[in-house]
Amino acid sequence: MSITADASTPPDISPKPRNRWLALTVIAVAQLLIVLDATIVNIALPTAQTALNISDANRQWMITAYTLAFGGLLLLGGRIADFTGRKRAFIIGLLGFATASALGGLATNAETLFAARALQGAFGALMAPAALSLLTVTFTEAKERARAFGVYGAIAGGGGAVGLLLGGVLTEYASWRWTLLVSAPIAIVAAVAAVRFVGESRAEGNTRYDLPGAFTSTAGLVALVYGFTKASDDGWGSPVTVAWLVAAVLLLVSFVVIELRSAHPLLPMRVLLDRNRGGAFIASLLIGSGLFGMFLFLTFYMQLTLGYSALMSGVAFLPFTFGIIGGAGLAAQLQTRLGPRVLMFSGLLLGTIGMVMLTRIGVDTGFWSHVFPAELVLSLGLGITFGPMSSTALVGVSSHDAGVASALINTTQQIGGSLGTALLNTIFTTAVAAYITDHRAEVTNPDQLPALQAVATVHSYTVAFWVSAALIGLAALASLVLIRAKKDELATDTGLPVAV
Repeated sequence: MSITADASTPPDISPKPRNRWLALTVIAVAQLLIVLDATIVNIALPTAQTALNISDANRQWMITAYTLAFGGLLLLGGRIADFTGRKRAFIIGLLGFATASALGGLATNAETLFAARALQGAFGALMAPAALSLLTVTFTEAKERARAFGVYGAIAGGGGAVGLLLGGVLTEYASWRWTLLVSAPIAIVAAVAAVRFVGESRAEGNTRYDLPGAFTSTAGLVALVYGFTKASDDGWGSPVTVAWLVAAVLLLVSFVVIELRSAHPLLPMRVLLDRNRGGAFIASLLIGSGLFGMFLFLTFYMQLTLGYSALMSGVAFLPFTFGIIGGAGLAAQLQTRLGPRVLMFSGLLLGTIGMVMLTRIGVDTGFWSHVFPAELVLSLGLGITFGPMSSTALVGVSSHDAGVASALINTTQQIGGSLGTALLNTIFTTAVAAYITDHRAEVTNPDQLPALQAVATVHSYTVAFWVSAALIGLAALASLVLIRAKKDELATDTGLPVAV
């Protein structure tokens, strides 16, 4: 079954925007909102939980409702943006995001808050692929495109840390509600600016939506993420966990079969199976899996072990933001000289080293001696990686598939983050229990139990960081083996209509 989108207006292929750098600013603000809102509520979560009387079992939905909706609907959002107009989808996404943010900030119960977070993710899924497609059609000259993708990569990588900082500031000096409300006016201003500075473009050719593919892919991803989440609570052998994971496999296999047989697939296999784009998507999935867990456990370490306040925890992530920005700037200068393969492999190798450095933390170690240098090395490496990775994801893609390719780089990162967080949380919980069991005999006085718990907790953080390092190392290997795009291929015309 398919539904035909409104194709009455032909693709706009007029000249470039009069000021494409202002268009980049608008697109960058939108991308910042998307990434920022994935983490801004993390530090505010304990306060919101108390205020709305949310149970420990349900508090996770303040985060996962957003990532599930966002990751699960991105493919459909990319197709809608392609066929209805990328500027139109971008503006609708911004306005919907503003409304959902206001709803969440004013929520009086847990159900409303979770629903608002899911709506934020849904409208973000419309906005994100439109933003990346607009970036591609706006910047067609080699050096300008490299700079534009450098800005985009810096925001994609550093926005999460900015969200943690801003979340700490707003929680400590205003209210947890402002971690959501703050996005509403920003999104509205960006939508107004988009009307003036962002040009329209849309895909040519057939404009049909693959609804069976949209349903099976979204439901399959949701089931997969929820299955991993349940594993952290009930264990891998739990009937509930197994049922969700089996359902996910069946749905995702059905999705692949539908896409192979459909005349109008939501995800054409040609987009996914291209060697260069496939390498970028695999790297994005693995980076998201390792990086989201790092934010989670490093936040716990700062607040529970180092005793930092919400604000200080946010400030402590500033080096990560600066490293991302520095790495992205360096990549923008080198991309047209070295090409994506060298930059991605080098950046991911550096990121792996930074994550390994985090495994050296202990109960008695400090921020400046252990966390700070690891943050800088990790963030510099990822900053070098994100721009070339985003650009490689669109190498050789046709106008008709640009929205899908743009969506996949976000889908893989968000789904990877959701899966990685659930997986690492399960590993963390298991490691804590195992450590306490192995060392319980050494405790001769009940007063020593808190110290044992503290050591077990930090030990389990390092176990999680080792797994994260392995995931980022696998991303480095994938980029080295799969990516073959030359530096001049990133600068070639993708065949996309130029925005006006």
